[in-house]
Amino acid sequence: MTHITRTLLYLTMASTLAAGACAPASTAESTAAPAPSAATPSSWEWATYTGPEGTRRYRLFVPSGHETWSPATLVVMLHGCTQDPDDFARGTRFNALADSAGAIVVYPEQTAAHNPQKCWTWYDAAHQGAGAGEPAIIAGITREVMGRYAVDRARVYIGGVSAGGAMAVNTAAAYPELYAAVGAHSAIPWRAASNVGEALAAMRSGPANPDALVEPAREVLRASGRDWLPMIVFHGAADAVVNAENGRRLASQWAIAGGAKDFLRSEEQIGGLTVVKDRFGPAMELWMVQGLGHAWSGGSPEGTYTDARGPDASREMLRFFLSHPRR
Repeated sequence: MTHITRTLLYLTMASTLAAGACAPASTAESTAAPAPSAATPSSWEWATYTGPEGTRRYRLFVPSGHETWSPATLVVMLHGCTQDPDDFARGTRFNALADSAGAIVVYPEQTAAHNPQKCWTWYDAAHQGAGAGEPAIIAGITREVMGRYAVDRARVYIGGVSAGGAMAVNTAAAYPELYAAVGAHSAIPWRAASNVGEALAAMRSGPANPDALVEPAREVLRASGRDWLPMIVFHGAADAVVNAENGRRLASQWAIAGGAKDFLRSEEQIGGLTVVKDRFGPAMELWMVQGLGHAWSGGSPEGTYTDARGPDASREMLRFFLSHPRR
């Protein structure tokens, strides 16, 4: 991404924040996919959710052979700015992996009607807690899919990239009783910003006061009776849009909140790039990919903001999810 492109994205984001969040709008007609029967092929359908907090469309992938009586894993995936569910699914190749694992995947859509750059509003305090804003809409979509299909309630996960990765963390922190684990790629620590100035500063340099972010995360765990919020974090060490310090601080925020005192570091070559992996305690992984910019690691060139080099973030994210059911 060029300096000019980054500048335009920053300016657009700033003007969007200054204008305030747009009210939810629904212009799409519901196209809910029918419940599959035994031995059915996979499906890829649009549906529309409407709840007290607003309306959003979503893309829904149901794996081949999904049995109505056999609870499946459910993964919620949130696209980044300028993207949409189709673009994000192509770039991550997540549906192919989910089909092999028998997992249902739902991709909520943020449109230009709600944000000119299709960004999830992770930086606004109105969208960082339960019962309101975009986290409530995403949780509502999650529950709607759980009501339509057989889903293992211990295996419901959420992930995303960039603004979508930050919103995935926001949503999991707001609804820790719903999501078993989180995957965040190129994202920002929870509550690292509450206005446009803080958002842009965090994106450039990392959170201003990272130590202060730990206690709110610890309070979430205490209130929910959880020892950990399992999380896998990917970040490009050469990311010029969201500084890599954000990935480090996001991982340490939730690791320290969970009681981690130290981490185990390893380094290896994967897909032509050097990867530094930090493991904190039993349920936190940080993958820092050297030479990777603001792009989905190991992604497909058929989608935007992807880099085919490096570890396959989709495969590792799904692997992490499946190894961390809700306990």
